[in-house]
Amino acid sequence: MGRKNLAGKNNRAVLTLIVACSTAGVILGGTASWAESNSCLQESAPSAQCLTKSPMTRTIEGMSVGLVAGLGAALGAVWQAKQTT
Repeated sequence: MGRKNLAGKNNRAVLTLIVACSTAGVILGGTASWAESNSCLQESAPSAQCLTKSPMTRTIEGMSVGLVAGLGAALGAVWQAKQTT
């Protein structure tokens, strides 16, 4: 009975780590993309790519990349932790 409870706590900890890293990735990726699109539009001669892509699209793309990066980081950390135990 105690082992089952321990497994449940481990699963909860892994899920918490994955959610936390993914959320951090979404926030950081979205913020970085939003800041980049704002600075791109403030340049004296913005590029064609800067003018054709909306800031919202850039932000969503950055959030998506951040989600994948955060998820990958969390899964890598979990895998590494399981290798050492």
